[in-house]
Amino acid sequence: MSFQEWETLKRLVAEAEEDVAKAAGGNKAAGTRARKKMQDIKAAAQEVRKKILEGRGEAETNSPASAD
Repeated sequence: MSFQEWETLKRLVAEAEEDVAKAAGGNKAAGTRARKKMQDIKAAAQEVRKKILEGRGEAETNSPASAD
């Protein structure tokens, strides 16, 4: 797995932090931005999961035990 997907996920979480704090204080516009960013975070997390599974599949295919 490349770490690009992981770095993207971390960046999105960092970007959401301020709006989440403002939304907790009652700012409705920040709440809307935070919900949108959470959807982006969800998609990025799914990409990380997908890449991990792809990497695991490649490792199993290339392992000496699977060559039997």
